[in-house]
Amino acid sequence: MKQNLAKRWLFYVVGLIILALGIALTIKGRLLGLGSWDVLHYGLWQTFGLTIGSWAIITGAVIVLLTAIGMRRWPKIGVYINMFAIGVFIDIFNWLIPDVEGWFAHSLIFALGLFVMAFGVAFYITPNLGAGPRDTLMLVLVEKFNMKLSMARNVMELGAAVAGFLLGGPVFIGTVIIILGLGRLIEVFLPLTRKLMVRFLGGEDPDIIKVI
Repeated sequence: MKQNLAKRWLFYVVGLIILALGIALTIKGRLLGLGSWDVLHYGLWQTFGLTIGSWAIITGAVIVLLTAIGMRRWPKIGVYINMFAIGVFIDIFNWLIPDVEGWFAHSLIFALGLFVMAFGVAFYITPNLGAGPRDTLMLVLVEKFNMKLSMARNVMELGAAVAGFLLGGPVFIGTVIIILGLGRLIEVFLPLTRKLMVRFLGGEDPDIIKVI
């Protein structure tokens, strides 16, 4: 059982790294825009310096604090691993991946990043070891303000995109594509990541989630 848990954590962290790679790819294809939260992180970097990954961690930490106040309890360890791993690996991949020039190259690398992001999210949620800080905040909005899940998500995405745009973050058609299409792509990849997880564990695991 302990060995299976360790493997699930490994699967979780690998998924976070894949997600960070996808985010870094979309950053390289930023002429098409970025996802809402990445618009904010990019805008903060443009305005105040540091790195995009650092701002992902900082905003995540602020959200964790707000969530802890709202829920009157600290989130589980998976939230902190999510926050730090994604921020660190965004910076690593952003440094490793070369910049590209022109709309065609940006479009290709953005499209690749979108699919990698979706696969990474499906990969890391399959072991069912905890959501990220932003997903946790979304659940707080649902619980405290009696919002529908979709409404809470839309409020958060819109707020992050507007704030990031005002700070100079790139908002364009790609931002809309990520907001509307990422969830659907995640659903497409979930059956595959579930099969990979079961094979990695050497058999069926009843704790693996079946739906997003």
